[in-house]
Amino acid sequence: MSDGVIVVGAGLSGLACAVRLHRAGMPVRVLEASDGVGGRMRTDVVEGFRLDRGFQVFNTAYPEARRVLDLKALDLRSFASGLLVFHEGGRERVMLPWRHPEHALSGALADVGSVRDKAALAAMTARDLAVPGSWVRDGAERDTSEELRHWGISEEMIEKLLRPFLAGVLLERELETSSRFFHLIWRSFARGTICVPARGMGRVPEQLAARLPDGAVSLGTPVRRITDEGVETGSGEGIDAGTVVIAADPAGAAELEPEIEAPVMRPVTTFYHVAPESPLKEPVQILDAEGIITDTLVLTDAAPEYSPDDRALISTSVLGIDTGEALVRDRLTEIYGDTADWRHIASYRVEAALPAMPPPLPLRRPVRLRTGRYICGDHRDTGSIQGALVSGRRAAEAILADLT
Repeated sequence: MSDGVIVVGAGLSGLACAVRLHRAGMPVRVLEASDGVGGRMRTDVVEGFRLDRGFQVFNTAYPEARRVLDLKALDLRSFASGLLVFHEGGRERVMLPWRHPEHALSGALADVGSVRDKAALAAMTARDLAVPGSWVRDGAERDTSEELRHWGISEEMIEKLLRPFLAGVLLERELETSSRFFHLIWRSFARGTICVPARGMGRVPEQLAARLPDGAVSLGTPVRRITDEGVETGSGEGIDAGTVVIAADPAGAAELEPEIEAPVMRPVTTFYHVAPESPLKEPVQILDAEGIITDTLVLTDAAPEYSPDDRALISTSVLGIDTGEALVRDRLTEIYGDTADWRHIASYRVEAALPAMPPPLPLRRPVRLRTGRYICGDHRDTGSIQGALVSGRRAAEAILADLT
């Protein structure tokens, strides 16, 4: 049996695990079933346009991302720290006043809740900014809907602002996600900047993969089963390894290891349209308070590199995988105006985009299955880039602790 480590899956968590092991001097090989690294975080180039596989953003406040990634090399392009809320045919602007003081008055006057609501939201945000992350993680837990009401936020503000915003973040409208995760995410939005790498979200896992030795990542190599000696690939080849890390998607991990219970996964569809020019001309996300879509934004207003020329690339997301492009186009016409000269370039229907995180939510699930067998993925921590990176590091550290 080999002393090396096999990591099954070249998603964000598997790559983070492999990089940590490699830096510690551990021989490691990553086996990936698909034709590229990244898992759910990949970028396709279609007609010169960079299309992330489902709308994703990078948050500069994620501490693990800041620790393990070279943010400068990612060449990040920022979105505005705020939102436009589309409701009853009009837009309400809500921006973080400490980031956009020029819009402080518009936020105060926005028709998204009462003065009392805005004071309650400000108090909650101030608390989340001030306290340590460990305090947030260990706080009282309820679902997000109950938590917002606990803070004195009215149904009006929930319906006009918070439910539409969180639907796009949590991929669910009932606000049944754990309040612990909600506060961690809310804190990160208040602290960080939302952005994308200039050349697509796929640059994040590609940067990690580049830190591994040549030949360490084997693409097009699915793993059929875990054996006592290591793994057996889809072609029937046996690869010996004393240590195996399962970093596949949750459903794939459960197939490889029956004791793993795959979480419920949230589906989402992202539609990409190309327009002759930007219909908005500012890098800000638009929420649909009436729920036909979740959100839409002109990606090229923030990252012109997503287009091969001066045309605009618009990303629009809808919960689930059953909505047709015609319905989405009708809603976009209401939001942006005439879309007759827009062209639908691609749709990504992602059935397993994000793990459901209702309470009680353990923010740290075990990564050690038994001697020599480990698991990582955002379903072992939190459904986020932060959670994926942390789970990879935790798995690597568990291996190093067991082997040294």
